[in-house]
Amino acid sequence: MSVSGKTGKVSIVLFLLILLSGLAYAAVCIYHDLQGIPRSSLLVYALLTVALLIALAFEFVNGFHDTANAVASVIYTRSLSPNTAVIWSGVFNFLGVMLSTGAVAYGVISLLPVELILHMGSGVGYAMIFALLSAAIIWNLSTWWLGLPASSSHTLIGSIIGVGVANQLMSAHLGTSGVSWKQVINVGESLLFSPLLGFVLAGLLLILSKKLLRIPALYRAPENDAPPPWPIRLLLIFTCTTVSFAHGSNDGQKGMGLIMLILIGTVPMAYALNHAVPKEEWVKFSANSLSAQQTIEGLLPAGLVLPQNADARAEVTALVEDKQGTPQQLAALAQLVHIVAHDVSKSDSLRNLPPEQVGNIRNDMYLVSESLTLLQKNSLHRQYNLNSAEIASLKAYHTSIDHATKYIPVWVKVLVALALGLGTLVGWKRIVVTVGEKIGKTHLSYAQGASAELVTASLIFAADRFGLPVSTTHVLTSGIAGTMAANKSGLQKSTIRNLVMAWVLTLPVSILLAGVLFWFFRTIF
Repeated sequence: MSVSGKTGKVSIVLFLLILLSGLAYAAVCIYHDLQGIPRSSLLVYALLTVALLIALAFEFVNGFHDTANAVASVIYTRSLSPNTAVIWSGVFNFLGVMLSTGAVAYGVISLLPVELILHMGSGVGYAMIFALLSAAIIWNLSTWWLGLPASSSHTLIGSIIGVGVANQLMSAHLGTSGVSWKQVINVGESLLFSPLLGFVLAGLLLILSKKLLRIPALYRAPENDAPPPWPIRLLLIFTCTTVSFAHGSNDGQKGMGLIMLILIGTVPMAYALNHAVPKEEWVKFSANSLSAQQTIEGLLPAGLVLPQNADARAEVTALVEDKQGTPQQLAALAQLVHIVAHDVSKSDSLRNLPPEQVGNIRNDMYLVSESLTLLQKNSLHRQYNLNSAEIASLKAYHTSIDHATKYIPVWVKVLVALALGLGTLVGWKRIVVTVGEKIGKTHLSYAQGASAELVTASLIFAADRFGLPVSTTHVLTSGIAGTMAANKSGLQKSTIRNLVMAWVLTLPVSILLAGVLFWFFRTIF
């Protein structure tokens, strides 16, 4: 069965108009955000523009890979025409992005070395951004050209690891210059186990469907160009919708995280802190700060005082890096909480803080937030035996800090959603053919497509709950392979071999690419 259907000129024109409207909207928002901010050099604005375009290019290429998987079943089964499917998927990707929390976006960012996050506005920060974006785009385009549904998530994470390793090799071997390996392991586990779960659960769902839904047409492959019966058609449209929404809610956040890195690094005075935090909420910050400071001080041995010559920021940075939580580090954390409270007390809102201090305040907030995470969820929680009142005090302050630093402007979500949609419009066909015809020895049936997509959406929503990135590509293709195995259809060894090679090679290739590019850009900036 051939998969045809060219992208109509009207659809292309419509999407381009929407994209241009989105870019215009973003430009207006950026102009508004920069009002009252001291002017930067033309070079800074040029770097900002180029970096944003590269980040959007990453999401555009992501549309080739991951969003194309969301529409594969409905296009292949003729449930929707290609143009309708792409637009339909784009709408629900857009909604998924817009309604996302941002937890995944900042979960990906936390993979970066502490040193790079604290020096985003420097030359090394620019080198990091351009290296990891360029490496991710190069590998994504390469695998798309070969029709392999490789993972944009794996590519991005490999690029981040490559930058971190290269930064450590090029630095004076500082502890903070390397990769956050614990977070890499957490993310790696979600990326590894989600495809395995997709394979098993999709196969089990197909077996269960055969026992409960005895509808012969549901288990047949599409014939010619005829669409399936209406009940089956509605089922497949529903599963496409859920995968599209779930994809936007998870994969779209990776692009948002990258764009926030760019904004914070180039114009920190405008984007380092969330100017949209209501004044009435910010009034509580001082009380939450004092409570948290007293809670942390209550964990210290009696009489322990941080030496006058001690550098509180350096001690807390060491706490974030080594996660030891020594009494001296906790004393420094209490002092840094006090410093942050003192700095923000100079203004009645985040927007009105002295511009020259915004970057330092955000860095201090970042260190405090990461330290509080360790105290609440790490072995430090057991080490210091925090009671419920102490946990509540730290959580209230932690929430205030995160509201100030971990946010995504609406215009960033709009741009990411549009880039994903346009990428799908251009590059869907190669991936659709692979998903529909080249994984199993028989063509994809309606029930197999629906089972794989329902499991994919469920696993992505579960990952969102814990702020973990997963690969739509890996989960869906593994799910389809699981249904083929459950159906005893057999798997095409050549395609599976190519898919596994793409999956296995993605991390080392993207690590190497990003590392080399980071070294190159460090010589420029």
